[in-house]
Amino acid sequence: MQVGWTLANSDFHAAPGGEERVARMNEENNLRYLRVSEGDDFVGLQTYNRTVLGPDGPVPPGEGAVLNQGGEEIWPWAIGAVVRQAWDTVKVPIYVTENGLNTEDDAQRVDFLRTAIGEVGAAIADGVDVRGYMCWSAMDNFEWIFGYGPKFGIIAVDRDTQARTPKPSAHVLGEIARSNGAALSL
Repeated sequence: MQVGWTLANSDFHAAPGGEERVARMNEENNLRYLRVSEGDDFVGLQTYNRTVLGPDGPVPPGEGAVLNQGGEEIWPWAIGAVVRQAWDTVKVPIYVTENGLNTEDDAQRVDFLRTAIGEVGAAIADGVDVRGYMCWSAMDNFEWIFGYGPKFGIIAVDRDTQARTPKPSAHVLGEIARSNGAALSL
């Protein structure tokens, strides 16, 4: 039996003056948990976007930032940074256990998935041992704090009829998987 666990790590970035805060948050939220994974058979990682910190805490997204329906910056590059940080810290096989986008605009999700999976692919090409990628989520689901409002799914669910309809992002993810990533270059 393989032994490991999954972590919700963040991709921290420093705004001017936030470098010390980023170092502290990286240590408290990412690195100390990753070190516990040393010697495990794997570590699972989940992340969705980045956190920008100034000297006094989180900084709102900059002007011109593209936001999801929750008001968070869309930053698909976060998963690549988190995967690389984990590998550099513990050198155990990695599974991306959650990565996705909360949006009603599935074209944004398609772009997000292409970029995020491309970042994972680039890490693999650089020697990072990533064994799998799981998109969050298969269906628009019930998010514990926010109910049915957030739309993470690649399959839409009609709450009245329970009918499920694959979104274009489901087909794109399927093509990426079937082609083992070759579809990313199309």
